[in-house]
Amino acid sequence: QVQLVESGGGSVQAGDSLRLSCTVSGRLLSTLGMGWFRQAPGKEREYVASVHWLTGESFYGDSVKGRVTVSRNGAKNSLYLQMNSLQPEDTGVYYCAESRLTYRSESDEYDYWGQGTQVTVSS
Repeated sequence: QVQLVESGGGSVQAGDSLRLSCTVSGRLLSTLGMGWFRQAPGKEREYVASVHWLTGESFYGDSVKGRVTVSRNGAKNSLYLQMNSLQPEDTGVYYCAESRLTYRSESDEYDYWGQGTQVTVSS
């Protein structure tokens, strides 16, 4: 059974930085991509960033491009999201997810999801 556990969320001020981590337990078979998504209260889930698991090539949503960096450590089965210059609109629950079908933004093609970590940014 594959489990994803996010950590690193918290309450920060606008302009601050956070680094989220996602640790995967269990054996990943044929992983193509891993990604980060977020959901703010009353809003739909939004794609943040993802990485091609084998090559490490990274991709970003338009709302975060230039402010976040996604990376992975295959040896540790871990995914990271470095977020800089955080703004109140970045507030939400951040989820990591694993996919055998995609390494981009198609959330329906992600197989396993973590429980999420809360990020709150105050102005």
